[in-house]
Amino acid sequence: MKLYSYFRSSAAYRVRIALNLKGIEAEQEAIHLLQSEPLPAYRAAHNPQGLIPALESDEDGLIPQSLAIIEYLEERFPEPALLPAGLAERAYVRAAALLIACDIHPLANLRVLKYLKRELGQEQAAIDTWYRHWVEDGLGRLEAFVTNGGRSGRFILGDTPMMADCLLVPQLFNARRLECDLSSMPTLVAIDARCQEIEAFRKAHPSVQPDAE
Repeated sequence: MKLYSYFRSSAAYRVRIALNLKGIEAEQEAIHLLQSEPLPAYRAAHNPQGLIPALESDEDGLIPQSLAIIEYLEERFPEPALLPAGLAERAYVRAAALLIACDIHPLANLRVLKYLKRELGQEQAAIDTWYRHWVEDGLGRLEAFVTNGGRSGRFILGDTPMMADCLLVPQLFNARRLECDLSSMPTLVAIDARCQEIEAFRKAHPSVQPDAE
C-alpha cells in the first residue's frame, strides 16, 4: 500500500494513526500542500480530487478521503477493530468522527483559509479569528456530546481507541498549533493525553514523518 500524505495534514494524520493501530505498513509519498508544483501532477496521475490523503492499494486501486480510507481498512482488516460491535455504539463513534470531519475540519481547511486571504483579501488576524472560532465551537460541541453520552472512558468510547480517536488527536494538534482555547474541553484533552501514550499515535505525529519540516 502507498499513502499519499503531507506531514501536517490532519486528514492524513488520521489515516496514519489508523494504519498504525492496525499494524499495517504503507509506503508514504509526500505531496507538499504549500507548493504549487506537486498538486497538478498528483491530481492528473493519481487522485482526480486532488486532495490529501489517498491510499493506493495493489488489490483495490486508489481510495481517497480519510474516512473512506479508514472504513476500507476496517472492513479489509477487521482486527483490531476501530468500530465497536453494537449498532448504537458504532453510530456514536461515527457521529463523533463526523462532527470533526464534517463540521470542524472543512471550515478550518487550508484551502478555505487560503481563499479567505487571497480571494477575499482578509487580514491574517481575521483569518486566525475565523479559525479559532469554528474549531473551538466544534470541539465544544464534541466535548458536550462525549460527556453527556455516558459512553466514554479512557477514550471516546470506553477504554479502547477507535476511529473517533483517530480524528480527535489531529484536530487537537492543529487547535494547539493555532492557539485555540481548550480550557472548556477537559474530557477531550484528557483523552488526547492518553492517546499520546500509545505508540501508534506517536508514530503518526507530524514531527516524525519523512517530510516533516
